Amino acid sequence: MPAPVPLPLIDEAVRRALAEDLGDSGDITSSAVIPEDAQSSAVIAARKPGVIAGAHVAMRTFNLVDDSLRVSTRMMDGARVEPSDVILEVAGSARSILAAERVALNFLGHLSGIATATAEIARAIKGTKARVCCTRKTTPGLRALEKFAVRCGGGVNHRFGLYDAILIKDNHIAVAGGVGAAVEAAKKNAGHMVKIEVEVDTLEQLDEALAAGAHIVLLDNMDPAQLKEAVERTGGRAVTEASGSITVETARAVAEAGVDLISVGWLTHSAPSLDVGLDFTASP
Repeated sequence: MPAPVPLPLIDEAVRRALAEDLGDSGDITSSAVIPEDAQSSAVIAARKPGVIAGAHVAMRTFNLVDDSLRVSTRMMDGARVEPSDVILEVAGSARSILAAERVALNFLGHLSGIATATAEIARAIKGTKARVCCTRKTTPGLRALEKFAVRCGGGVNHRFGLYDAILIKDNHIAVAGGVGAAVEAAKKNAGHMVKIEVEVDTLEQLDEALAAGAHIVLLDNMDPAQLKEAVERTGGRAVTEASGSITVETARAVAEAGVDLISVGWLTHSAPSLDVGLDFTASP
């Protein structure tokens, strides 16, 4: 399993989601229908095949609602599941289980969907040197969790924010006065530990970025033939990253062009949730 997200970040996201769902009055349906002392047990299981991410977030959701709930995992984050595979078991107050249910399932389904989509691309490019990575196109407030889900699916993370790496894009280039000028300015102002990446749209821009000493080149919206030429021109002088509307179906051809990384924004902003559900089993 990839290194987990720090607990304070998980708690912040979960508490925010619980406040949104429970409001000031709590679960008024369960309060009206279920006796306060009713005890039960339930399982969360997969309803579709996929890769799990966020099991520990779902566990934390139940514990933040009621720390007397007994929650255990049957499948770890990063595990592949088939329909009916049990992921979590929970027992205790029936009201508490229902209060946490939707938030726990939302996190688990969303993050597992990201992991599943990432795994599909990772399988498509298996046998090449390329790795699939994510972008900053994440749900506001959930970036750390969504990037964790990418790692669960066999991908790697791009920068986490504007603070941890320099990525010179088309608008930077336009204001700075060209690729070379932008890279030179970055080199003068960045510390020696900070990598400099440049987004290029053409082979001519690629040559400028390499001549200026870029560490990474982002080859944007190039077809496989252009990518192959770009990799050959780079000749190992920089890490090569391909981006731009890459799908499971097109990823193999991109990888076979010889790039080091394939960045896919839709993994975190549009991957469909994995179908998971909670069902009560019996009194504990």
